[in-house]
Amino acid sequence: MMAVNPTDGDAVLATFGALGVLVVIFAESGLLVFGFFLPGDTLLLPAGVLCAAGAGQGPHLVLWQVLLCAAAGALLGGQVGYLIGRHGGRALLARTSRPRVREAAARAETLLARYGYGKALVIGRFVPLVRTVLHPAAGALGVPARTFTVWQIVGGLLWSQSLVLAGYALGHSVPDIESYLLPLVAVVVVLSLLPALPVLARARRERRDR
Repeated sequence: MMAVNPTDGDAVLATFGALGVLVVIFAESGLLVFGFFLPGDTLLLPAGVLCAAGAGQGPHLVLWQVLLCAAAGALLGGQVGYLIGRHGGRALLARTSRPRVREAAARAETLLARYGYGKALVIGRFVPLVRTVLHPAAGALGVPARTFTVWQIVGGLLWSQSLVLAGYALGHSVPDIESYLLPLVAVVVVLSLLPALPVLARARRERRDR
């Protein structure tokens, strides 16, 4: 079998189906540098669309399986990311030479400090790049395990299930939407960046003031 590019959501869904959703979301939710480049939003929404697709319109996925795998990947990935952070995550982040990883880590710390653990862990799930480093950052910063677990479950379920169900609803209501997955993914990327804009603007003002 030919190797599948894990950053290509369409190829992952076509080859592995719901199991691919579980593996990619698990990695993207907490495996730091490796998960940093994997699709999250851009995998879940198309997966929901394909659950509503008819035969012959691409790989047909089963909704309950995708929902279950998306939830399992998000929650397990979040917990593993937290454990990575508790056991050397700060040193690992400090050693990385990738500017985007450093910036995302700084944004994650800003979220945790400004909004409190619960709100930050929920909001951060919806922000690409940030959600990959948010859980290790929470572990490195000493967020209590019980508090982290409760709120990462809330955030993980809200994020994973809402995107899959939104895709499923679109697949049922918009004819032939499978033909427009690429522009749809682009819209998802833009919308998913919106929660980060106030944080980025505030951080930029603070840097300018200093």
